[in-house]
Amino acid sequence: MKLLLLGTTGYHPNDRRQTACLMFPELGVLLDAGSAMYRVSEYLQTPTLDIFITHAHLDHIIGLTFLFDVLQDSNLEQVTVHGEQEKLSAIRKHLFSELLFPVEPPFEARALAAKITLSGGGVLTHFPLKHPGGSVGFRIDWPDRSMAYVTDTVAAADADYVEIIRGVDLLIHECYFGDDMPGQAELTGHSCLTPVAEVAAAAKVGRMVLVHINPLLADDNGLDIAAARKIFPNIEIGVDRMELEF
Repeated sequence: MKLLLLGTTGYHPNDRRQTACLMFPELGVLLDAGSAMYRVSEYLQTPTLDIFITHAHLDHIIGLTFLFDVLQDSNLEQVTVHGEQEKLSAIRKHLFSELLFPVEPPFEARALAAKITLSGGGVLTHFPLKHPGGSVGFRIDWPDRSMAYVTDTVAAADADYVEIIRGVDLLIHECYFGDDMPGQAELTGHSCLTPVAEVAAAAKVGRMVLVHINPLLADDNGLDIAAARKIFPNIEIGVDRMELEF
């Protein structure tokens, strides 16, 4: 199974990274629709596209306004956006307000079901995360592999979601801050590096890749990965267009 990290920063893009967007090209599935959404048409392999939204903050949904370009450059027959109903309503009312964006792209909005079966036999479930305005994480289980996506939350080894992601082969987890800004992380609903490593260790995951990296970091040396690997060895920093096989 191939997972593409199309966008790996949060809040706003910079010259190295676009905002949150993960893609399973073989399945026609996206997790979040940040500013990296314009890259989707390069990788499409399916006639349908299912977009699963963690929450409605702009860095995770702004790419929905790029759908016209994606549709023009592809043979897509159907686009479905899945999310919590109140988030979908906010997107319709605000992002696609005529005063902000004049014509709404053609997509179907669908409230997240408790379990969703994907092509290829995967089952997607969601779970709540601590974040201003509310957010959800996703776990996908196939018969022979599993992954979880946790973004926009305050990491802690005793957080409720740790048990839900236990044992996944691949964990994609946000890491906006190093360890020098725990107060700001708590205030904004984001994670520091050491607690993220502690989550991976507590959940006994196979591998972890960090995303939603602070766009103000000049380079990835702003995160002390060597120290984090003493807690959880199999950790790396995601970059835009990284391809993960798991």
